[in-house]
Amino acid sequence: MDHQALTTILFLSVVALTLAITIWASRNTKSAADYYAGGRSFSGVQNGLAIGGDYMSAASFLGISGAIAIYGYDGFLYSIGFLVAWLVALLLVAEMLRNSGKFTMADQLAYRMRQRPVRTAAATSTVVVSIFYLLAQMVGAGALVALLLGVDSQAVKNLVILGVGVLMIFYVTVGGMKGTTWVQIVKAVLLMAGSALIVVMVLAKFDFNLSELLGSAAQAYGERPDNKGASSFLEPGLQYGADLTSKLNFLSLGLALVLGTAGLPHILIRFYTVPTSRDARKSVLWAIGLIGVFYLFTLVLGFGAAALLKGDDFAPVKESKGNLASPLLAEAVGGGSGSTGGAILLAVIAAVAFATILAVVAGLTLASSTSVAHDLYNNVLRKGKATEKEELRMTRIAAGTIGLIAIILAIPAQNLNIAFLVALAFAVAASANLPSIVYNMFWRRFNTRGAVWSIYGGLLSAITLVFFSPVVSGQLNADGTNAALFPESVDFSWFPLENPGLVSIPLGFFFGWLGTVTSKEPSAEECFTELEVRALTVAGAEQAVDH
Repeated sequence: MDHQALTTILFLSVVALTLAITIWASRNTKSAADYYAGGRSFSGVQNGLAIGGDYMSAASFLGISGAIAIYGYDGFLYSIGFLVAWLVALLLVAEMLRNSGKFTMADQLAYRMRQRPVRTAAATSTVVVSIFYLLAQMVGAGALVALLLGVDSQAVKNLVILGVGVLMIFYVTVGGMKGTTWVQIVKAVLLMAGSALIVVMVLAKFDFNLSELLGSAAQAYGERPDNKGASSFLEPGLQYGADLTSKLNFLSLGLALVLGTAGLPHILIRFYTVPTSRDARKSVLWAIGLIGVFYLFTLVLGFGAAALLKGDDFAPVKESKGNLASPLLAEAVGGGSGSTGGAILLAVIAAVAFATILAVVAGLTLASSTSVAHDLYNNVLRKGKATEKEELRMTRIAAGTIGLIAIILAIPAQNLNIAFLVALAFAVAASANLPSIVYNMFWRRFNTRGAVWSIYGGLLSAITLVFFSPVVSGQLNADGTNAALFPESVDFSWFPLENPGLVSIPLGFFFGWLGTVTSKEPSAEECFTELEVRALTVAGAEQAVDH
């Protein structure tokens, strides 16, 4: 069989599998609880797999391995940050959020705050963070399918982004949380199996000697033009640490990664799909184990790509900002370009990566559209009087609208590394969502103004700093080509850091404190006590009691 036809058939088979799962799950989705929280019917193990499937996104599989292949030691810092972030999620939010909420992050805040301003702010933040994250997944999809089809046409990549948008809208509107969860479980299994296969094949080429792999990667880096010497590939400083700005960039990145997970809306809603708080804890523990092993895989994938993709074979990795490192590595260990083994492995890994993208975009779209319908439409506009049928209809409309916005914004963002795009989403989540969640669960005096100021203050500061950063304008690659969203002739950047977390996260906490201490709102200490009991003991967790 022609190699192109083989890769296409394997690729479409995975897409067909996810569509079949979604249609099957839709038959069991009858109520709002089914649609938003999967009927709270998933076990801790199942939800842990789904969380892993949600979290191990295209940024992890494509972006991080690519960052390691290009920057060596500094690229691996992404893996460390993403993994450590789960400790914050486990210790701070998993169990308490499951006990004190119902469908969205805003449920937990609105329990002791005034409904309309808090829900409006939380829904706005959820949509913005989700769209930032969606951009990364769609950029990865465009690069993947263009590689599979053997074309480098911008029009083809744009069509792929459009296709991903249509698919994610289908998953959400038809399958809801049940369909999305099962797609994520299947995708997690496929991703771990596919990654393990490539890792074993890479290590086999070096007699399962990790030291030899690292040495070969460093040597290959030393043979590339315009490098800083082979030894620098395995040492800190290739991407960060050269000057004060890059050191601050690293601190900002680390802070965003470690704190961002606990504020990601598509991760937070996963805690509502389990029946008990014990299952919520078990979910996170299973997710940590799964994700920990996977990020160890990225070490082998990244350094394997650096060691085995040499000369002209490495050029597409660099041109794609590292996004094609894993698929091209799979092709190389399978026998190389033009071989049947290479074509099969390339198709398998690309299909798994595409399934990864589809699962994550479905989770993101579900989180944001749920917040729009449940928080904005029902509780703000309709003042809680909308029927389940009306709310679910609005969720589907919101999913289509958010999908369209993501498609429009993803097309100009295709020249950015997707791990970096996700780091921006983490920074916005940590700036806007995390401060209000932490204050609400642990600060008795926290009130409505503090919550609103915290969310809007963190959100606007993060977006403003990103807009005026080198990411949007004025940044060039080492070879002089444009590395920003806007053309190189446009430069309005004044904020020197690529990631805003170092400034915007403290600002989010500051605005929450300032809004609280300057407000004359009556104390809601009784509500805080009820929330504290509910969060710690699960008493009344199934009731949506709002004060």
